[in-house]
Parts: sequence; structure tokens; C-alpha cells
Amino acid sequence: MERPRETDQPVDDATTQAATRAWQGLHTLLLERHNRRKEVADALGMSFSRIRALRRIAPGPLTLRDLAQRMSTDPPYTTVIVDDLVRRGFAERVTHPVDRRSKLVRLTEEGKAAAHRAATILATPPDDLLALPREDIEALDRVVTRLLG
Repeated sequence: MERPRETDQPVDDATTQAATRAWQGLHTLLLERHNRRKEVADALGMSFSRIRALRRIAPGPLTLRDLAQRMSTDPPYTTVIVDDLVRRGFAERVTHPVDRRSKLVRLTEEGKAAAHRAATILATPPDDLLALPREDIEALDRVVTRLLG
């Protein structure tokens, strides 16, 4: 079954093959050759799911339910993650200011520093990318921006 496209432009076999090669190449670059997830997990000494939680909480406190929703995880697993972050000193549970029966999870100063370190590692382009000519980097930026738009 063919998926709908955003344009009415026909896609020929050569275009489909080139798109497939590009997609597979991006997968290899992002998840195998330059796996920043593994790098950040090693640097912080915890699983990437904990790092994802740190990054979701960093903008401001969240309820466990909101965190679970933002991470697309079930509440019991989210509780396990938060318990671990609390044990590590990265997060704390505080009483919700509006609903005293509810708790919020917020980062400690150490947790904010870890979230910032994680964001820095994840955002650092690999040397292979920086070695490309500027016009290639700009072209890639335009393509990625368009795909994300």
C-alpha cells in the first residue's frame, strides 16, 4: 500500500532508490557510527531512558503522569526511573503547589548540570560532519529543516 505524499510530484525508481540510500545512511550515521545516545549514557553512567527523563524534567517540574506521557512510557516504569534519579541525587519529589495530594518531580542542581551535559553531548556534531565543506553543511541543514518542517 502506497503512503500519501505531501506533493503530487511523481517519484521515479531512481529517486526512491536515492531516498532509500540516504535514509539508510542517516540511520547508520546516527545510530551506529556516531551513537550519541551511547556516548551520553557512558559519560553520565546511566541508561539513556534516565537521560531522557532528565531532559524532559529540565524545563520545569512535572507530575509522574506528565513525565510518563512525554516519555511514552507506562507509569510504573516511569516511577522506577524517577526513583533511580532521586537515589542518584539528580531529582526530588515535591508537593504540587495546587494539588497537595500530588507530587511533582524536579531536578536538583546536580540534575540540572547532568541534563545540561547530556544536551551538550547530544548536540555536538561529529568531526566527520564538521569536516565537510561549508556549502555541504548548509545544504544538509536546509534539507533537514525542510524535512522537520
